[in-house]
Amino acid sequence: MEFPSKLIEDAVNEVAKLPGIGRKTALRLVLHLVKEKEDKTTALTEALQRLRTNIRFCATCHTISDESECTICRNPRRDHSIVCVVEESKDVMAIENTSQYTGIYHVLGGIISPIQGIGPAELTVDSLMTRISSGSKEIREVILALSPTMEGDTTAFYLHRRLKDFPIKITSIARGIPTGGDLEYADEITLGRSITARVLFS
Repeated sequence: MEFPSKLIEDAVNEVAKLPGIGRKTALRLVLHLVKEKEDKTTALTEALQRLRTNIRFCATCHTISDESECTICRNPRRDHSIVCVVEESKDVMAIENTSQYTGIYHVLGGIISPIQGIGPAELTVDSLMTRISSGSKEIREVILALSPTMEGDTTAFYLHRRLKDFPIKITSIARGIPTGGDLEYADEITLGRSITARVLFS
C-alpha cells in the first residue's frame, strides 16, 4: 500500500495494530481524522492519554475502574452474597447490559492456557480465594461465567477444585441454543449440553 505522506503511513501502522482493524480500515479512520476539525482529533488524543494515565483496576474485583474500588463493589444495593467470576472486564459489561444480574464480580484477567504460558499464578485466583475465605459467611454462591472453550473449561475445573471445600454453592452459566437459532446449525457439544441441562417448561 502506497502512502502520499509518511505521517499518514505512521498513523495507519499504529491504528492497524488494534484488534479487528486491518490496514484498509485503519486508512479510512486516519483519513477521516485528517478531514475532521483539529479540536475533534485533539479531544480524541486527550481522551486516550487520560485513559492510559488515569485508568485503574478495582482492588476488590479487578475490573476496570476510575477509582480504587469500582461502583459495583461500592453499591450497597448489589447482592454481595453472589460473586460472578469472569475472564475480562468486557464480560462484566456484557452481563451488566442484560440487567438480569444484581450480584458482584471477580475478574480473573484471563483464563488458564498452557500454550500461551498462562497459569493460575498469572490470574487473580489467589485474590478470589482470599475474598471467599475472608467473606465466607457473606458469600453464598460463586458463578463461573467463563467462555465455553477448552481453556475456559480447564479454568472452571481448576476453580471448582479450589472452591469445593468452602461452604458455598458453585454454579456455572447455562449453555445451550441461542434464541432465534436453528437446531440444525448448532454444534454437537452445544446441542448435547442443551439436552443434558434441560429445564422444566413453564
